[in-house]
Amino acid sequence: MHWYILTPLDVLLFRDAKPFTPGERAWAGGSFPPHGHTLAGALRGVLGNATLKLRGPFLCYGEELYFPRPLGYVKDERLIPVPWLQETHPEHPARFMLWDESLPAPLVQFKKKDSNPKKSGERPYLPSSVVQKVLQNQPLEEKDWRLEEGEDGKPWKVESRSHNAIAPGTRQVKDADGYFVENAVRLKPGWGLAIGLEQQIPHSPTTVQLGGEGHRVLVEEAPKTVGEQWEAIQEISQKNFEGGGKAIAYLVTPGVFEHPKKCRQGKLQARCRAWPWEWDLPENGTPNGGPLVSVATDRAIPINGRIRDNKQKSIPAPQVFAAPPGSCYYLERPQSLFQDNPKAQRSQKLGYSELLWMAY
Repeated sequence: MHWYILTPLDVLLFRDAKPFTPGERAWAGGSFPPHGHTLAGALRGVLGNATLKLRGPFLCYGEELYFPRPLGYVKDERLIPVPWLQETHPEHPARFMLWDESLPAPLVQFKKKDSNPKKSGERPYLPSSVVQKVLQNQPLEEKDWRLEEGEDGKPWKVESRSHNAIAPGTRQVKDADGYFVENAVRLKPGWGLAIGLEQQIPHSPTTVQLGGEGHRVLVEEAPKTVGEQWEAIQEISQKNFEGGGKAIAYLVTPGVFEHPKKCRQGKLQARCRAWPWEWDLPENGTPNGGPLVSVATDRAIPINGRIRDNKQKSIPAPQVFAAPPGSCYYLERPQSLFQDNPKAQRSQKLGYSELLWMAY
């Protein structure tokens, strides 16, 4: 795996997957970090039509990788599914909890809430050194998860930029399609994006266009320490997976979990959900019961890539809804996914659905 750092040379513009027409929707929103489809389109200029397989993107500061904070944590405490808490602490008030067992079980906080919380919040991104502690079940220190005084959570700023079109012969903005606003992303000094590629980029360092409006990023080889951090994390994750027993899968890139399901008309339609379709709940009628117990996730991320039709024209691809990075899945036993075998879908080759494993 060859690792590269992408450093923006200007602001970056990314639009979300919502339909946009100036005049009908005045704001053109965006999402950051960019998705695998966006990165693949940018890298085509230097890699051609070679089969692309990448890891990431991950935020990077200096020579250290940063990962989204696990959503299964509140401060330094890991949330616990009610069934697991009932097994280990039968005296806990959660023993009286009832829920719809056709859905993932609720998650509860075992410790009491902090009576004197500080003003600063939780860090949305954790360095690789802290992620290794999380995977190894080591206790977290306050500096690992809490923002420092005056520190902003996200390592980028959003700048709103208006676009005006003047009506001919006047000094007034057009009544129709004359005004809209785009959100540009500016990374803070020292920050960049790290990606891992199976292919080596020739003539590195180089520049590529990333996102809209022709804005470019500098692509250069990452220090060896970046690849070593990823290998160390992968080694811990694989050891946890092979250990068996209760486990937690930690999603570090958007999770595209798509599966065909029959609709009311009897036709197959692709459906997305917040957890992999291979993981069933224990009461879903599987022979031995499914491994999934609970899920910690957030709002879905809409992704709309592009494909080529029969005439080799670029057209919008069907929209998918990805689980956000940081989602955590609590399982009775580790279970691999179809994406892990050599016949994996294209979405996995573009960096989606990257899972790390924690032993519970």
